[in-house]
Amino acid sequence: MASVFLYHVVGDLTVGKPELCEFADTETLEAAMGAIGESSEGGILVWKKKSQKSVMENAEIRQQRFVGILNALDIVAFLSREDSLSDQDKAIKTPVSQVVVPNNAALKVVDPGTRLIDVLEMMKQGVKRVLVPKSLVWRGMSKRFSILYNGKWLKNVDPSTGNSLNAVGNATRPSASTSSIQDKFCCLSREDVLRFLIGCLGALAPLPLSSISTLRAVNPNYISIEASCPAIDSTKKLPREPCAVAVVEQTLDGQQKIIGEISSSRLWKCDYLAAAWALANLSAGQFVMGVEDNMHSKSLPLLNEMAAQTDLTNGGEATKSRIFSSRSMGFVNNSSNPNFGVGRSMYRGRTAPLTCKVTSSLAAVMAQMLSHRATHVWVTEAEIEDSLVGVVGYADILAAVTRQPGTVVSETHPTS
Repeated sequence: MASVFLYHVVGDLTVGKPELCEFADTETLEAAMGAIGESSEGGILVWKKKSQKSVMENAEIRQQRFVGILNALDIVAFLSREDSLSDQDKAIKTPVSQVVVPNNAALKVVDPGTRLIDVLEMMKQGVKRVLVPKSLVWRGMSKRFSILYNGKWLKNVDPSTGNSLNAVGNATRPSASTSSIQDKFCCLSREDVLRFLIGCLGALAPLPLSSISTLRAVNPNYISIEASCPAIDSTKKLPREPCAVAVVEQTLDGQQKIIGEISSSRLWKCDYLAAAWALANLSAGQFVMGVEDNMHSKSLPLLNEMAAQTDLTNGGEATKSRIFSSRSMGFVNNSSNPNFGVGRSMYRGRTAPLTCKVTSSLAAVMAQMLSHRATHVWVTEAEIEDSLVGVVGYADILAAVTRQPGTVVSETHPTS
């Protein structure tokens, strides 16, 4: 295993991370829409409310209160149901607890002194977030190997004395103000880990320059839907890892050509009501492409009683009706042709799927995911354009990096 994993702890990655703000499962979908749009991860952690009797809580209780992660596709899928479309005002007032998919194992509370390699193993097994307690006595380790002291891993607390250890391994008395922040945490995602790893490419050489196919990082078990099928069918087989469905067309030689995707990352900052109507009424191909503003208004219903807005800038009350369009969903389509043809040029802009080839290097795919804030990249054949063969997600990259025996880097420990 690469020494970059062995000689770092998860506390190294918490520098500059903000304090966790919990989102209660009693909140409404309307509140969740705004929270997801403002989040930096494309999803929000949902918690059961803290007991009023408990002023402080330990890591175990905090873990038990965690419900799951709510993303944009969960909300759009719920709002696209027939009963939700019939009364959108009521639908957006639905408590989050009725929509979020319970998955307590998606998060783990860990000590800042937990080795990075242990966190990677957790994430390979399905953990998507780790919660790290914030502590005044914890010192973020900026130097490699600094977490080693006389050959032993430093911990926040010396179990024999109950005292904390500082960055050089000396025991310190707990600060009087420490108790006031023991209930504060920061959250790390797999994206944070990936950003850390991409800064250590030199230590991982020659692994980053190897192709994703050579590293067995391509996952062939992806979910797809034909472009001609109703978009709503994608929610019947919605995967959780990654939360994305490829929209494909069958070629004459029996291969699948990817033209778009229906995913939580694509719907991150969209108009949820517009997307829900589209999911329920359009084909998968139409959904990923968006509908142009110049289409006949009679072919698309008004989106609603909720679309009425007050325009105070004109000195009076005016209502504006919102019609589903590529712009209302946040999609950009370069074509004005209302006929939903099959050319690749029809699927451009923000609706174009993020793809790489089987010959792409691991470093290139990691950079691609981070630059686009994506949770995955679709993988195509090297010679045949857009011929889909698999997908690469966070878990696939972490597994590829940690399974390679050639990633061990020989370095000497520093002397004091």
